[in-house]
Amino acid sequence: MYKVIKGFHDLQDSVSTKNGAIYHEYKVGDVFPREGKKVDESRLKELAGKDNKRGVPLIKEVKEATPAKK
Repeated sequence: MYKVIKGFHDLQDSVSTKNGAIYHEYKVGDVFPREGKKVDESRLKELAGKDNKRGVPLIKEVKEATPAKK
């Protein structure tokens, strides 16, 4: 699972309108990708690293907590 660490508009996730494209906005703390959206490993690496248009990591991998054994 990935969490957003810097807010951004996803240029690969948009809706076309008569006035142009509206890009999905991710805010700090959001889960990436949003529910129903699939992305490939290269996109995850792009957004988690510096090889994106902003030049800084935008998402971070978060390990899901596993329940403690009793």
